[in-house]
Amino acid sequence: MSWRLPAGRTLVLALPFAWLGLFFLFPFLIVARIALSEAALGIPPYAPLLRRDEQGTLAIVLNLGAFALLVEDSFYLDAYLRSLRVASLSALLCLLAGYPMAYAIARAPERRRNLLLLLVVLPFWTSFLLRVMAWIGLLADNGVVNNILLGLGLVTEPLRLLYTETALYLGIVYCYLPFMVLPLYANLVKLDPALLEAASDLGARPWRAFLAVTLPLSLPGILAGFMLVFIPAVGEFVIPELLGGPDAQLIGRVLWTEFFQNRDWPMASALAVVLLLLLVLPIAWFQHLQGRAGGGR
Repeated sequence: MSWRLPAGRTLVLALPFAWLGLFFLFPFLIVARIALSEAALGIPPYAPLLRRDEQGTLAIVLNLGAFALLVEDSFYLDAYLRSLRVASLSALLCLLAGYPMAYAIARAPERRRNLLLLLVVLPFWTSFLLRVMAWIGLLADNGVVNNILLGLGLVTEPLRLLYTETALYLGIVYCYLPFMVLPLYANLVKLDPALLEAASDLGARPWRAFLAVTLPLSLPGILAGFMLVFIPAVGEFVIPELLGGPDAQLIGRVLWTEFFQNRDWPMASALAVVLLLLLVLPIAWFQHLQGRAGGGR
C-alpha cells in the first residue's frame, strides 16, 4: 500500500528545504572545498582540488594540512575556547538582564505592551556599527563616563574602560539583549495567570510559585533566547575588534585575519567549518533528544 503526501503539502515542505540547500548547504560545501585545498599565490589564493598529474591523469588532491594545524597549534584552540566562554557568559548576562524585562512586559497592561516592545527593538533602527561606535565615545579615556567620574571627584585620573573584557561584554550584551527578551516575552505572555493564583491558594509564596511554575514553563523561551545570543556571539568580529582590544582574540577575529591579512583561505575555511560543526552538532543532538522525549510521552 503506497502513501503519498498531498501535492500542496509536498510543495510547502520542499520550499524551506530548497532554501536551506541553496543558502546553507551549497555555501557550506564551497567553504569545505576551499578548506581541503592547498594555499597558493594567485587569484583565488588556493589550488583546485581536481588537477592533472604529470601523466595527464585527472586526480582529486585533498589537503588536510589546515585541519591538522588547527589541532597542532594551541593558538586556534585557545581562540575557540575563548569564543565559547565569551559567548556563554554573554548569553547568561543577557538572560539575567532580559528575563526581568520580558517578565515585566508580559505582565504589563495589554495597552502598554506594544510600546514597551517598541522600546526593546528601537536600537535595531540604528546601524549596528554606529551602536558599537557609540560605546567608544562612552568608555574612552576622555569619554562621557570618565568625564562624569572626574567631574564628581570619584576618581583622580581616567579609568581604563575601553579595550577591556568589561567593554567587550557590555557591547555584546547591549547589542544582543533584544534577541533574549523577545523569545522570552513570547513564551511568558502565553502563561496562564490562573496557575500562579492556584499556587498562591495552595500556600506558595511568590518566589516559590515563580520557581515551581513560571520558571519551568519558560524554559523553552530561555533556551531559544540563549541560542539566539550564543550562536552569533561565538563568531562575533565587530565588537571584539572595536571594544575588546588586541587581547580579545576570538575566533571571528582570527578567521578575519587568516582570510584578509594572511590570505590563507584554506585555513580560514577550516576555521569556519570547525566552528559550524561545533555549533550545529550539539544543537542537532539536543533536538534529537527533545524529539525522543516528546515521542515518549
